[in-house]
Amino acid sequence: MQLSEQEIIRREKLATLQKMGIDAFPAEEYTITDTTKSIKENFEEGKKVKIAGRLMSRRIQGKASFAEIQDSEGRIQVYFNRDEICPGEDKSLYNEVYKHLSDIGDIIGIEGELFNTQVGEMTVKVEHFKILTKSLRPLPQPRTDENGTVHDAFNDPELRYRQRYVDLIVNPQVKEVFVKRTKLFNAMRTFFNDAGYFEVETPILQSIPGGAAAKPFITHHNALDIPLYLRVANELYLKRLIVGGFDGVYEFSKNFRNEGMDRTHNPEFTAMEIYVAYKDYNWMMDFTEKLLEFCAIQVNGSTEATFGEHQINFKAPYPRISMTEAIQKFTGFDITGKSESELFDFARSIGVDVNETMGKGKLIDEIFGEKCEGNFIQPTFITDYPVEMSPLTKKHRSKEGLTERFELMICGKEVANAYSELNDPIDQRERFEAQLSLSERGDDEAMFIDNDFLRALEYGMPPTSGLGIGMDRLIMFLTNNASIQEVLFFPQMKPEKTVPQIELGEDEKVILEILSSQEEPFSLNEIKERSQLSGKKWDKATKNLSKYEMIKVEKTEDAVLMKLV
Repeated sequence: MQLSEQEIIRREKLATLQKMGIDAFPAEEYTITDTTKSIKENFEEGKKVKIAGRLMSRRIQGKASFAEIQDSEGRIQVYFNRDEICPGEDKSLYNEVYKHLSDIGDIIGIEGELFNTQVGEMTVKVEHFKILTKSLRPLPQPRTDENGTVHDAFNDPELRYRQRYVDLIVNPQVKEVFVKRTKLFNAMRTFFNDAGYFEVETPILQSIPGGAAAKPFITHHNALDIPLYLRVANELYLKRLIVGGFDGVYEFSKNFRNEGMDRTHNPEFTAMEIYVAYKDYNWMMDFTEKLLEFCAIQVNGSTEATFGEHQINFKAPYPRISMTEAIQKFTGFDITGKSESELFDFARSIGVDVNETMGKGKLIDEIFGEKCEGNFIQPTFITDYPVEMSPLTKKHRSKEGLTERFELMICGKEVANAYSELNDPIDQRERFEAQLSLSERGDDEAMFIDNDFLRALEYGMPPTSGLGIGMDRLIMFLTNNASIQEVLFFPQMKPEKTVPQIELGEDEKVILEILSSQEEPFSLNEIKERSQLSGKKWDKATKNLSKYEMIKVEKTEDAVLMKLV
């Protein structure tokens, strides 16, 4: 493993601590009495407290030091005084352990007394402290110059998503998104449970990837010697439970689709699906808008949410427009009764990317997605989808060729999908067979025939309505995040580039040693002067260090600075 100069120094500090008999990774419980938040909310001068957190900054001034500790609730100032911590002759706990062997990022426990500084800042005067975890990697250290410009902020998206643990430490505001995400899940559970519906779990490994038109991930079960698929949807299992006698079931499910990745799609995502017996899609529209109004209030304290340049209002009721009407409104084309070839020719004529593997449903879906979706900013129900697009949905009771289905659009994106569920096993088999023919034409998202699900329907499923909501996408709208990666703790990423093994020469080591002697960047001229390298050696050494991304050079108005990466 290639270590940076700072990582080597921190490991040397760890070894020194161990020689002093100090365990930098102690196993015993460290009992705390307060958090940074509870101290600030219930501040009492002279009160004894015991807290733990990460050392985030410090200003050492000889025998005394002010520092900041960060825990899960926030930050608070702490004050170290050598003679307070070390009342006897031995001053090594302060002079050595704190001043020289501790680093920004270390997790420490503190016992002390509360007081207000002269400028009125709530502070803990340290009486005892203990290293609980030695940090072996330096944290990114943003700094603000005299003009208020922030340098070295940890804001590169790829680094933030790949190292979310660092992101949460140095950008604590990110945590609020995930707090709201949990509030959303809790709000939905409350809404469903209060309505009398039952939370369940269904298989993630499935013999048939049913319930959605999507390309699955495939794996193999060695003991059974069969292929298995990661769940693309949980719909067909939840309907089996309605057959079995439950009146209402719901599940928050991890689903997996082996498809493209972009700002609104991750191959692993969370969906909520709920199925309620003896209801139809009209009832489900009413239920959905009440649900989302309730969730918005629970998450944000208001029915309104900002998303980019838009102000979204989740207050019920929501407008309703059929897919046929939407396509006609935005393209002037009426899809009613049109053949596959007519739809294909029209899509091509308006610049929609289509191909010969697509049936009528896929063609209509592409036309709607390309020309209509983006126009619906406020929550809007798109209703009455063509039969070809909806293989699990009941045919419309009064409109030929359509189904009783709706999708909820917000800011041009689908957030929810719901049906009057198809419970006629004969019709369902015919729909599955139509999907099979699409698969044979090359559509790798077409549904499989699930014979066990058909058998369940033959025992009889009551009239039922089902709803699916993309939880990741919904929380994006509630927290004003345009990228799905911002609302997932650990989004899927490309493989990380491996760091090459680097053989450093003496000249490179001289430069690194100077840079590691302080946390602040050096001016380029100062390092060059202190290194005493000739122009040729300096150029070669800095070129190698830059090549391996070990140093960074940046220009300010006043100077050219160099620092360790």
